[in-house]
Amino acid sequence: MIDLHGVTKAFGPNRVLRGVDLTIERGTSMVIIGGSGTGKSVLLKCILGLVAPDAGTITLEGTDVTKTDRDAFLARFGMLFQGAALFDSLPVWQNVAFRLLQGHDRLPKPEARERAIEKLRRVGLKPDVADRLPAELSGGMQKRVGLARAIAADPEIIFFDEPTTGLDPIMAGVINELIREIVTEMGATAMTITHDMTSVRAISDRVAMLHDGVIQWTGPVSQLDSSGDPYVAQFISGSATGPIEAVR
Repeated sequence: MIDLHGVTKAFGPNRVLRGVDLTIERGTSMVIIGGSGTGKSVLLKCILGLVAPDAGTITLEGTDVTKTDRDAFLARFGMLFQGAALFDSLPVWQNVAFRLLQGHDRLPKPEARERAIEKLRRVGLKPDVADRLPAELSGGMQKRVGLARAIAADPEIIFFDEPTTGLDPIMAGVINELIREIVTEMGATAMTITHDMTSVRAISDRVAMLHDGVIQWTGPVSQLDSSGDPYVAQFISGSATGPIEAVR
C-alpha cells in the first residue's frame, strides 16, 4: 500500500531521516516506535506531503505521492492527531463531520450530522454529545471524538499520532481496543507512531524501529521480544544502558 525507499530529510545541519526504507502492506497495522526526536513525526509528514523529502521515493499503490492530485490523495486518509486537535469553536458533530462539509462533494448538513452521530456511536459516545463543545468533554471523550473524525469519511488509510498520550491507563486501553476493532472492521491500512509499548502490543500487526534516521528493525509484533536487535531490546525494556544514548 505504502512504500518508502531511501527517504531522507534534513533541516539545515540536522539530518532527521537518513535513508528510510519501509513497506506497509494493505490492510495491516504498522506501528513505528522510537524515542522522542528520532523523526517519527517527520516521516509521517513526508508521507502526507506536508514536508517534502530531500531524496528517495514514497509511493501509494505504486504512484509517487508527489505526482498525484492532492485532494484525491488526501481524501484516502484519516488522521487521529496527538491531543485530539479539535476545533474549540465548533460543536462536536461539526468537528467529526469537518471533512464531509468541505469541498465540491460536501454533504448537506443534516446528512453530515447523521453521519457524525453514527461515528460517535461507533466510538462509544451518545448522540447528546453531538451538540457540546470540545471544552465540555473529558480528555478521553475528546480523543474518541478525534477518532470518530478520523473515520468519518471511511478512509482507506488511517494515521494515529501518539493516540494514548495524556490518557490514564484505563482510558488508553479503551482507545487501543477501539483502534484495533475499527481498523479490523474497516479493513483499513493503519500507521501509528508511538512510544507507548502497551499500544504497540495492542494495535500492531507489524512494528518498525526508527532510530538515528533509519529503520533499525522491522517485523511482526510477535517477534518483538525476540528480535535480537539491541536497539529494540533497549527500547522495549526501557533500559538506560545500550546503543541508544539517553539525553540528560
